[in-house]
Amino acid sequence: MLASFEFEEHPLRQRLNQEFHARPPIPLAVPTLVSHLAFKHEGNSVADEREHLSRLCNDGVCRFLENSDTHLVLEAEKFTLRWELHTEFSSYTFSHPLAPGEAGDGSGTAATALQSLLPEWLAAIPGKLIVATHVELRSAREITPEAAMAAYSASSRQVAASLVSGGSAWVFSDFMFDEGFTRFLVIDISLTERQAGRTVQRLVEIETYRIMALLGLPVAKQVGRWLPDAEKRLAAMMSGIVDTQNSDDEREVLAELSRLAAEVEDSVARTTYRFGASHAYHSFVNQRIEELREVRVPGFPIFSEFMQRRLLPAMNTCDAMARRQEDLSGRVVRSSQLLRTRVDIELERQNQALLAQMNNRARLQLRLQETVEGLSVVAITYYGSQLVKNLSAGVAAIIPELSPEVAAALSVPLIATFSLIGIRKMRQQLAREEGEES
Repeated sequence: MLASFEFEEHPLRQRLNQEFHARPPIPLAVPTLVSHLAFKHEGNSVADEREHLSRLCNDGVCRFLENSDTHLVLEAEKFTLRWELHTEFSSYTFSHPLAPGEAGDGSGTAATALQSLLPEWLAAIPGKLIVATHVELRSAREITPEAAMAAYSASSRQVAASLVSGGSAWVFSDFMFDEGFTRFLVIDISLTERQAGRTVQRLVEIETYRIMALLGLPVAKQVGRWLPDAEKRLAAMMSGIVDTQNSDDEREVLAELSRLAAEVEDSVARTTYRFGASHAYHSFVNQRIEELREVRVPGFPIFSEFMQRRLLPAMNTCDAMARRQEDLSGRVVRSSQLLRTRVDIELERQNQALLAQMNNRARLQLRLQETVEGLSVVAITYYGSQLVKNLSAGVAAIIPELSPEVAAALSVPLIATFSLIGIRKMRQQLAREEGEES
């Protein structure tokens, strides 16, 4: 229909819709073995991973069911691979349908989906392994739930178990490493292939996000060792603020507070992403467990309870350390502001004292100026009267009755008066000009 209209399409429209439909679960037949690996990015690029993935097809025929920059589904003769690129890691999920003779007994020692791959190729996957898990999808005809419950009940390990997907399957796991892998056993009762694919995908995502969420715990413990000392230093500095006697003491405490603030902000910058990521991964774990729609199996904890006992305390520790860091940062900022306020008040007091001294100096300078003005009038009068005397001596040859001394004496009051009036007018003119400029 759109072809008949000349709409200007947004350049991201097709891409966004494709992203919305990306990563659907791969339908799985029963029985199937699934192996899931996740590798943290350690300087490797997407090009390195794509080039390594291409080597899988060097010795056989491969068919790409899906292929994008961040997602790939590859079907080979003996397995199907699903590769996904995430922010911090890349995941590789291999599924291998079992033939009737390969079914095994579900004990966890049967063949895995990785045995059809070259060990050299597996060892060369870019990055560092962070998650490794096997999922066995078996039929209730092969392994009855009662037999699995009896086997797990006899184990010394604590096992989580539940009915999922509305009672369509049983799931068992102890989340312990066995030869480097955790293991899930899924016993199919009435799953469709798509339901089986969704169930297995949720299980491997629970395991992946569980481990990724726990990456924040060592960081939280490291912060927990540093925080008490920093809090004690801040308390000591607050006591120092109370006991400061002069501006030098205040400036010294302010310098210490600035150093502590820099340390706190450095710690916050280094850990904020990790704590935020752990919180997000934990929410993904809870979401995937909720999507399982668990029903309790008598005698076993369900997966949500298992995570609450084992994972939730670690996440609470991360959240507590993050809050303590933010609280310490806020307290340091408030203490710095308080001390800066005291320093600013002291500086204002010193400035006021300085301005008062400047006013006193200005008044003294004005008095000196007035004294100088008086002396200037005397000097002008003296030199003016001498000038009149000399002029009178020159005129005496024409007018003998004119006495130079008398003329000089009579000119003194006039010269002094006019000099004083001229100086005052000059001062008033300068004052008006200064007022206009201001």
